[in-house]
Amino acid sequence: MLAVLSVLLLYLCSPVCGVFQKLYCSISDSCDCDFKPNIRDLEWDLYKNVYGQHLAQDIVSEEVGRFLQNKNPDRPLVLSFHGSSGTGKTLVSSMLGNHLYGSAMSSPYVHQFIPTLHFPLPNRVKQYREELKSWVQGNLTECARSVFLFDEMEKMPPGLIDVLEPFLGPSHVVFRTNYRKAIYVFIGTTGEEVINRKALESRQAGRDREEIRSSDLQEAIARAVYNSSASGFFRSGIIKQKLITRFVPFLPLCRRHVERCVQSQLCQRGSCGRGDVVEAVGGDMTYAPVKGHYFSTTGCKAVPAKINLFL
Repeated sequence: MLAVLSVLLLYLCSPVCGVFQKLYCSISDSCDCDFKPNIRDLEWDLYKNVYGQHLAQDIVSEEVGRFLQNKNPDRPLVLSFHGSSGTGKTLVSSMLGNHLYGSAMSSPYVHQFIPTLHFPLPNRVKQYREELKSWVQGNLTECARSVFLFDEMEKMPPGLIDVLEPFLGPSHVVFRTNYRKAIYVFIGTTGEEVINRKALESRQAGRDREEIRSSDLQEAIARAVYNSSASGFFRSGIIKQKLITRFVPFLPLCRRHVERCVQSQLCQRGSCGRGDVVEAVGGDMTYAPVKGHYFSTTGCKAVPAKINLFL
């Protein structure tokens, strides 16, 4: 008996064990590589700290919750964020990382790709396709619960992202991985025109922005990103095969939303009582269309710099 225990102990401490453990973790439901999702906190964070984005709040909390409740999903969760700069797309993707792993971009299982950094040369698309496929498959082998964030999709070389098509559908097999447990988030500004037009039409018709529904924009965004040459999804098989779980529209922000961003930033700096700064920054922003002064042209992106001017 002692001899058997000694052999077992030797095996568990050997490098071979590490290989088998990684393989087990990539296909098992019992070993999720530090994956500690907190959906309740994610929902609270979205509704407390993301302003003017009822569609994004509802879609992200609904789809992430549904996906994680399914212990054996038939395909990965694929979300595509669209909207103007400064409307909260990067903020929401960061919240997602925080509430799945507790450490967002510092987690070894949350992977961010930026075209200008990782894929800067359009004439090397073939090489980038091979590298991206290898990176994604390698990380899925390491951890089935990997999260992949693709930022600035409007700068992604067309044709590159289609190398991911086998990883996103329900019918493919990726060797040695339970690839269906991964989460993909694509982030870009393509489609902002149709989103902003819908918000403007709603405003001019006297309707509340919360009356805008996700279904009003899904097909319009899909067409916009598929047909735009300034899109990483230009003529993409991912769009044609309907491999995006949901398109997530981020609406343009009104002055009241910008002022909530200002208030939040001031509180982080210990200056919650500076209502004068809130009003000054809100009034100093540029809004469009000019006649109506409805929507901030930069969302909340310019808020920190503006606060510095008025503090």
